[in-house]
Amino acid sequence: MKVVLVGYGKMGKEIEKILISRGHEVIGKATDVNPLNKEMIANADAAIDFSTPTSVLENIDFLLAHNIPAIVGTTGWNSSYDKVKTSVDEKNGALVHASNFSIGVNLFFKLNEQLSKLMEPYNEYTPSITEIHHTEKLDAPSGTAITLANGIIQNYSQLEDWYCASENSATIPQSEKNTKKENQLKIEAVREPDVKGTHLIEYKSNIDTLSIQHEAHNRTGFALGAVIAAEWIQNKKGIFTMKDVLQLS
Repeated sequence: MKVVLVGYGKMGKEIEKILISRGHEVIGKATDVNPLNKEMIANADAAIDFSTPTSVLENIDFLLAHNIPAIVGTTGWNSSYDKVKTSVDEKNGALVHASNFSIGVNLFFKLNEQLSKLMEPYNEYTPSITEIHHTEKLDAPSGTAITLANGIIQNYSQLEDWYCASENSATIPQSEKNTKKENQLKIEAVREPDVKGTHLIEYKSNIDTLSIQHEAHNRTGFALGAVIAAEWIQNKKGIFTMKDVLQLS
């Protein structure tokens, strides 16, 4: 499989290692100074995008226009999902998107949904999410935390949305989502040096606390999942998630 990497930061370099170890070839590396172009993707079987929230939609449009299957790990474009899905359908394209490609995290997503269904009848418990990432992370809360929040909200009729609080708000982008409103799930976003990613779900009552947690030790899990998704999407059409890749639907 010949792959173009869109974004060549820490994740891009880790993905490159996994691709080579599995017998694939990296034929292009798109960056801010060397953006995607027709020559770069001429012989590509797939492109894996871990770029930036400001460039990801343009990258997706380019790849779909040139019939290149896209694996998108960049987050921060949720509000444009319907537009992207329409474009995939109209162009008969192929795209796998995930807030987190780690196999362990996607199992954690499933566990979170199952736990929320169990907890929903017991309104003495209040659910909350804490996510901890490195100080260089551009979006807050993390896309993974938003996926976890949606997994809880869909099972709690009294919860309508989420809001994001922060212990170190100077590093967190400010928006209307930072202010608590009624019937909202709290996500606490914490930024610390050299943290690969930790997500904690807690259900607290006056009597006790139930919790589940995922902690990433390195970037290998994210990279491996993205490569597996690129292998899986070959000869497929449509828009997919890691639930489809891992058959967790």
